[in-house]
Amino acid sequence: MQKPAGILSALWTPTTVDGEIDDPLLKIQVEFVIRGGVAGILALGSTGEFVHFDLATRERLLRRVVELANGHPVMANISDVSPRNVRHLARVATDIGCAGVAILPPWYFPLSAADQQAFFLDAASATPLPICLYNFPERTGNRISLETIAEVAKRANVTSVKQSGAEWAYHQDLVALGRELNFAVLTGSDTRLDEALALGCTGCISGLSNVCPELLVSVCRTVPTGDTASTARSMSLLKRVGAACGGVHFPMDVAAGMRARGLNPGAPKQIVSEATHSGMDGVTQALIPVLRDAGLIA
Repeated sequence: MQKPAGILSALWTPTTVDGEIDDPLLKIQVEFVIRGGVAGILALGSTGEFVHFDLATRERLLRRVVELANGHPVMANISDVSPRNVRHLARVATDIGCAGVAILPPWYFPLSAADQQAFFLDAASATPLPICLYNFPERTGNRISLETIAEVAKRANVTSVKQSGAEWAYHQDLVALGRELNFAVLTGSDTRLDEALALGCTGCISGLSNVCPELLVSVCRTVPTGDTASTARSMSLLKRVGAACGGVHFPMDVAAGMRARGLNPGAPKQIVSEATHSGMDGVTQALIPVLRDAGLIA
């Protein structure tokens, strides 16, 4: 996964009511996204709710996903506010045969550009694996600037950048820098995948791949061939999926979507109100006719 391309599934992490990894459900989910045609898996990403797991659990999860993926590329999100934990997970990812690592900037406290650069370079020193710098300022409170990305990419094995969040125009700037410094850009915007590919992104790290990987994979396959009719059909369905998911907040929308697909997301990892449970039920019901129209459920 030197320069990742295609759909990487931001894998959902099923858990039991005790907050432990639900291994049978995890196996089903890994097999589901691989069967759906994804190019790889991102384990412990935002959709995987990694912040709910302690270090030992994250390590066990990474090992198990690599095992279940059976040679399919796995990128490990090694993000943490603790540089020590980041280095530990980087070494684990290296030892177990991950194809790469993804790293968010630390969250909660503000960081200067110089501090971000130092943080990423410290992480890079712990692994020879390809690095994906992961920009999601709405979650971390710390945006990764073009200048920071350029400085880190010149000194470390940065092969990709993932752009998530509301700043759509940033994709274009990242793609231009990627062409200059030889890294790929992956979008986190599932429902604008066709636009991202047109801008020069190579693919998507996708939360909705836990629900409808076939639609996302179809777009990645048809855009380069110029099959505009097939692309338009898949994108229309993806946008309908995204609109239906708007009835509840992320990442509970993904869990609701999995239920519509007939998959069990496991127990919530946080306290969920009755209002959110009701919202999830509404999303599940709204998605069923969309998935039927897509031919993904009977």
